[in-house]
Amino acid sequence: MRMTLAALVFTLAQAAPAPPAISVTAKARSLQPGEVVALTIATAEPASAVHVRAFDHDAQPFRVDPKTWRVLVGIDLETAPRAYLAAIAADTAAGPLHSTYSIVVKPKTFDTRTLTVDDAFVNPPASVTKRIEDEAVLLSSLWAHVTPERLWTSPFIRPVAEAANSAFGKRSVFNGQARSPHTGADFESPAGTPVHAPSEGRVVVARELYYTGNTVILDHGLGLYSLFAHFSEIDVHDKDLVSQGQVLGKVGATGRVTGPHLHWAIRLNGARVDPLSLIVAVEGEGPARR
Repeated sequence: MRMTLAALVFTLAQAAPAPPAISVTAKARSLQPGEVVALTIATAEPASAVHVRAFDHDAQPFRVDPKTWRVLVGIDLETAPRAYLAAIAADTAAGPLHSTYSIVVKPKTFDTRTLTVDDAFVNPPASVTKRIEDEAVLLSSLWAHVTPERLWTSPFIRPVAEAANSAFGKRSVFNGQARSPHTGADFESPAGTPVHAPSEGRVVVARELYYTGNTVILDHGLGLYSLFAHFSEIDVHDKDLVSQGQVLGKVGATGRVTGPHLHWAIRLNGARVDPLSLIVAVEGEGPARR
């Protein structure tokens, strides 16, 4: 029996696989501990909200257009190498959509650095124990808080012109005693160098802390924070909204240091990640939601 053209078209249409309800693409410098992964999520139907959970933490997607969302996922510097599934759910008028995306973390070995500093920063006197504990609680509460709106509107840039010295993730030995890994990038900038905001954000800390000296912390929104340490001067105040390129302060040698430099650290939904990986992952994110 001869099949009509209309019937043939209908049959082929029925046999063709349906497009995926959710498709995901990833951008990252590498898939290793300490890296940031930008996932772009495209939905077959416009989504009113998208939810992502990866590495046992909720990530914070933001809308690019009605069918496109993006989310930054941090691979903490102590994440074990193996495959991890990011769970994705989208709310649409046609009903909820669900998908997963596999992030295969490859191994990475961090070096060890040996430094000599004032012994008070290795074995603090009892008189500052309460201060150190209070500051640790302050930082933990900040990293746990998620501002529900995205405050950054621009790709992230270096806060100073000088290059970083690849200190991120190195295991630190201070005065012969092993301490926690280094969770930021160090820039060997001369004392007095202006430090510029890498992107937009709100100042949530602008004061001296015991270990990091004169410190500025920016909340960029959606669980993303920048910490800048060891300033000689601080030029912003708590609750200030800062624009990309605005001067936050000047490079110094306050806190636990061996000399003048800028320490820039990033926390992304609790994950300790290399700021330089954030610069690569965040590129042209589009207008922020206000």
